[in-house]
Amino acid sequence: MVRETWKYLDSGILDAATNMAIDESLLNWHSEGFIPPVLRLYGWEKPSLSIGQFQKAEKSIDFDGIAKHGCEFVRRLTGGSAVLHDDELTYSIIVSEDHPNIPQSVQKAYYILSKGVLEGYHNLGINADYAIPEREAMLDKTAVCFEKTAVYEMIVDGKKISGNAQTRKKGVLLQHGSIPITMDEDMLFDLFKFKTERARERQRNNFSNKAVSIEQITQKPHTYDMLKAAFLDGFKKGLNIEVEPFTLSAEQWAEVHELADTKYRSDEWNLRRFKERVHHG
Repeated sequence: MVRETWKYLDSGILDAATNMAIDESLLNWHSEGFIPPVLRLYGWEKPSLSIGQFQKAEKSIDFDGIAKHGCEFVRRLTGGSAVLHDDELTYSIIVSEDHPNIPQSVQKAYYILSKGVLEGYHNLGINADYAIPEREAMLDKTAVCFEKTAVYEMIVDGKKISGNAQTRKKGVLLQHGSIPITMDEDMLFDLFKFKTERARERQRNNFSNKAVSIEQITQKPHTYDMLKAAFLDGFKKGLNIEVEPFTLSAEQWAEVHELADTKYRSDEWNLRRFKERVHHG
């Protein structure tokens, strides 16, 4: 079977608004037929808290904590809960909903697209797996809302190692995910509101028992470039694709920067809750 060739965008380390604007721009360009499917790998200039499209920021986010740590704050195009992006590799996949290899079911599509994430971990010698066994997730019982985090978790020895989210708009599927090298739990728990300090500590202890980073597992240092190599190879193998480098033109960068400025840096987008549903275009 001839392996399909996708574009590969290595967009480097950027600010939060630009990172989110690139993902949305790629979705738009693919929808309009300007570009084939894209795999993108990227990082973050500063620690950045991204919240899901439907999350109420004012209820749970401590903006004093964000200021204290010099974090950036942005609302994602995808659903789900808040994610701290710091010392990590982030990936995004942009592919048509009607691509022959993409199942219509959100869960099944997640399993197909996340095979690259699993292969990347395996390249690092980490025995990661899906939180829900594949045989269970593949059973067509009921439609599962993709914001149920369990479906999107990857685990090692019962602890979460990667957070992922998916949305479908304009006939295009966007899936992106966070692959932490290390985690700064002090910073993370300063970014959320808690009724008491005791509640904060309880949640933090709970988190330590449920989540783990690459360096905690391996007890070895890893760099962003090491992860990039491991996961690029993982996606090629997991998705059975070849890739060719893709760089944005000056015109495309201008479109990205305009979207970043008008949407992803705006309080109107970042602080308000939107009523439109994520999986409708």
